[in-house]
Amino acid sequence: MSSQDDGHEIPVQDEEISNEELRQKLAAELDGLIARMKELDPHYEPPPFSPQGMISFIEKSLRHLAPTLRLEILEKARQLLSEDLFDIETWKGVWYLINYNVKYQIDFVRRRLTGEYETDEWGLDWELVEAIRPFLGFMYRYYWRTRVTGLENIPDYGRALVVANHSGQLPFDGAMIGTAIYNDHPSQRLIRNLYASWFPTLPFVSSFLERMGQVMADVDNGVRLLENDELVGVFPEGYKGVGKLFKDRYKLARFGRGGFVKMALQTGAPMIPTAVVGAEEMYVVVHKSETLARLTGFPYFPISLRFPWLGLLGVIPLPTRWYIDFGQPIPTAEYGPEAANDLILVSQLTNQTRNIIQQMINDRLAQRRSVFL
Repeated sequence: MSSQDDGHEIPVQDEEISNEELRQKLAAELDGLIARMKELDPHYEPPPFSPQGMISFIEKSLRHLAPTLRLEILEKARQLLSEDLFDIETWKGVWYLINYNVKYQIDFVRRRLTGEYETDEWGLDWELVEAIRPFLGFMYRYYWRTRVTGLENIPDYGRALVVANHSGQLPFDGAMIGTAIYNDHPSQRLIRNLYASWFPTLPFVSSFLERMGQVMADVDNGVRLLENDELVGVFPEGYKGVGKLFKDRYKLARFGRGGFVKMALQTGAPMIPTAVVGAEEMYVVVHKSETLARLTGFPYFPISLRFPWLGLLGVIPLPTRWYIDFGQPIPTAEYGPEAANDLILVSQLTNQTRNIIQQMINDRLAQRRSVFL
């Protein structure tokens, strides 16, 4: 990364590489992640790898889906295993990661019951953060070639609330905001993003978010984190933000009832409006199926140009170019904690923050010349 220029923009090195070279880099980064995970627990041995065993494991994880959808995903998964998407050693590594995650969840519960664990009160596991960090750095630097402005608006220490638009169907936006701050901010702060309660219902995600330092979205949780002088991230659009159709991209959904403003007012934390551009083209969602949403228990079920038609391959995000802009902080300490009960003030600050982020998005879109370049 180069240092900040006069415009406070942190550019990411541009590399003109082919799709095949990018695929090879992605496979290499995945192999590196597997190696780091093995270093965390060198004595762990997963069950012997076989394509049939992996298909069976995926099938068990998809039992809650509709039979026709489950069959389609399994057929595509079997097809991917037979194609040269990754070499066989990388697929063995994926098998290792999946089984290790299940094994960890069992061990995590056991350690919790016996008191043998080394995490903070929220479940943060620094070993996992450091193991995952190079892979997220690759996605941030090379895959999405993220450009960042306004990092000077993130305080070096003390409480602050990062308020961002939500986009991209999967929570990659929160991961990239966290990577930008952790990798490029002088203080390398860890952001504690508040995630929606339905994310842990996704396969293999149940404990991963907690171990990475993320916390269930709740006003009380946010207040406690801010009182501990943490840097907290919120996405007030909720699942309405990640569930938008392609035609509605970058049009902010309603910001809920202002819970994030109440957190800021109760703790006097400044709110930092943040705009993410580039994530809403990762998946071109053209329809949301209410029937499949009810069958799966998800708040929405996206139908994109690639998913579920391409199965697991359709889950791989497109390598769009991302921009993350951190705006000027909105102070709240002057109002006092009792202002959190002033519904008119809460509504005003909610709308003010939403309007600022929408304008930041519009400004970035006006400057952008290409989705990918």
